[in-house]
Amino acid sequence: MCRQSQHHHASGPNIRASRNWSGRFRKTPGRLLGMALIRAYQLTLSSFIGNSCRHLPTCSEYGFEAVARHGLWAGSWMTLFRVARCGPGGTHGFDPVPEVLASHQRWFTPWRYWQSRKEA
Repeated sequence: MCRQSQHHHASGPNIRASRNWSGRFRKTPGRLLGMALIRAYQLTLSSFIGNSCRHLPTCSEYGFEAVARHGLWAGSWMTLFRVARCGPGGTHGFDPVPEVLASHQRWFTPWRYWQSRKEA
């Protein structure tokens, strides 16, 4: 396993043509349920709404990745606040899911997920 991780770091970042994050995550029931719901949205309702997201990655891609990385609870709050920021008068541009949560973001303080970027 060490050899595999050394090879991964030596080859650089894993760039794929997939629209959704495909990195490693713990396959817990909550994460799988959340990811399945977001994927179902992407395959059904997303085409009716249209491609109108002001961010990159789109809000559904952000939600898929947030749930996969941080679990159903934190990922759902991050996605909810991201969709709220996407509305009129909201933010725009490149807004990736943080790799790790900031130290002040705890499961019992979901309002702190509003700004999901890790603060220095």
